[in-house]
Amino acid sequence: MDERLERYITELFAPEDSILAAIRARHAALGLPPILISPDEGKLLHVLLRAVGATRVLEIGALAGYSGVWLARALPRHGRLTTIERDPRHAALARRSYTEAGLVERVELIEGAALAVLPTLAPGFDAVFVDADKEPLAQYFDWSVRLLRAGGLLLCDNAFFHGSVVDDADHSPGTEGVRAFNRLAATDPRVVSAVAPIRDGLVIGVRVSP
Repeated sequence: MDERLERYITELFAPEDSILAAIRARHAALGLPPILISPDEGKLLHVLLRAVGATRVLEIGALAGYSGVWLARALPRHGRLTTIERDPRHAALARRSYTEAGLVERVELIEGAALAVLPTLAPGFDAVFVDADKEPLAQYFDWSVRLLRAGGLLLCDNAFFHGSVVDDADHSPGTEGVRAFNRLAATDPRVVSAVAPIRDGLVIGVRVSP
């Protein structure tokens, strides 16, 4: 996208408040991987959750809490975001972000490896947002679909994986994981999906079968 258009969209539709800006600045100052979602992607996720009336949302990969703030803010006061983070340092930063945003009552952060945590969760989520390590994405897909209610949203960041998904010479585990997730999202009869070409590509799917 033309940088001018991207700036226009972000400034008009997704301006960061002081809390989100502070989380992003802290992320950069600490030298964390530059993989957090963009403001316009955060706003899109926020709108999608509101569109389905989400009250129970799962996030796989909390990082420092930036995306979680966008997600949790879309929920009603009685709503709950369950987010999984395996890195204790990131988890501590995420908790700080939720506290600063006044969302502690709305967020449950579970520390641990996602594939160990997911089998312990009860199904019936209104949405699942996947933004975690790429190699096991096919397994995250299967668990996400199992845990979603009919009509629930399947959301996954990095559908393009910085262009590597169309690089025939790239067979790295991360790239193959993204390709596997994309194939499943496109062909699994339990979901109907599309990709929004925002930032690094966002898979948006709906669970259509029980």
